Amino acid sequence: MFDDKTILITGGTGSFGKKYIQTLLERFNPRKIIVFSRDELKQFEMQQTFNQPNIRYFIGDVRDRERMIQATRGVDYIIHGAALKQVPAAEYNPVECIKTNIDGAQNVIHAALVNDVDKVIALSTDKAASPINLYGATKLASDKLFVAANNMVGDRRTRFAAVRYGNVVGSRGSVIPFFEKLIADGAEALPITDADMTRFWISLQDGVDFVLKNFTRMHGGEIFIPKIPSVRVPDLATAMAPNLKQDIVGIRPGEKLHEVMCPADDSHLTVEFSDHYVITPSIRFYDHDMDYKENALGETGTPVPRGFEYSSGSNERFLSVDEINDFNAKAML
Repeated sequence: MFDDKTILITGGTGSFGKKYIQTLLERFNPRKIIVFSRDELKQFEMQQTFNQPNIRYFIGDVRDRERMIQATRGVDYIIHGAALKQVPAAEYNPVECIKTNIDGAQNVIHAALVNDVDKVIALSTDKAASPINLYGATKLASDKLFVAANNMVGDRRTRFAAVRYGNVVGSRGSVIPFFEKLIADGAEALPITDADMTRFWISLQDGVDFVLKNFTRMHGGEIFIPKIPSVRVPDLATAMAPNLKQDIVGIRPGEKLHEVMCPADDSHLTVEFSDHYVITPSIRFYDHDMDYKENALGETGTPVPRGFEYSSGSNERFLSVDEINDFNAKAML
């Protein structure tokens, strides 16, 4: 579906954007890929790898509505990945996080509607489910904006959805590069915030593939959630450095013991498919009535039981230490 299409990626110089562009170029023949981000140095560095004639580098900030409108002219699909994502930084700089993650989301929606973009998928996070930190709260607000935007389309073709997943293995700012640097620097121990802490685990490629498929699955208004394994953080540290001791340092500001992707309070809205869940809209769309138990690919799902919660702490599948090593090795290729 991406052949001869124009795709724009906000925050396109990040880990996800790079893998997404690589995958688009390998599997499709897009007319144009627009990398939209605010860091000229990262764009320059990215151009050393991706310099194909159908790639455009567009400096801009999602906070700037006019620039966003200009960037999305003639665009068919948008992947909205731009966000301030560091939990402690958001706690100490709340207004900046709100401006990018909420105001920026609304600007993307507005630009997509102005320019009659076909489909928009926003990248969300497990921290948006029952959030306890500001980052998660802003991403929940962003999710709500993208869902509600489907009620604003009128006679336009534009549809909006979101994808929510967990920790991406090896992405910039994640725990694996942090541990790797400590190990390389000769650390005598690895810091563990809590011995019982768990996280959802997904590779960058799996995240990209999931987003790609949801462009064909979506009706509009869904929050898509993949079925993925969990890891125990002490097991991750053991897998990476079996001979190092682990120091318990305490949970950071705004951090959870376990992450949730489908909250129990949304169980009446959640539909289970073979390899993913969908949280359906809590509001009614007045211009179209969708049966979210069957997606646009014809896949069918079943409503989950009331009170169902998809949590990293009670997940059906946990990776062992050996499985973590295998998973991480494949994910980093």
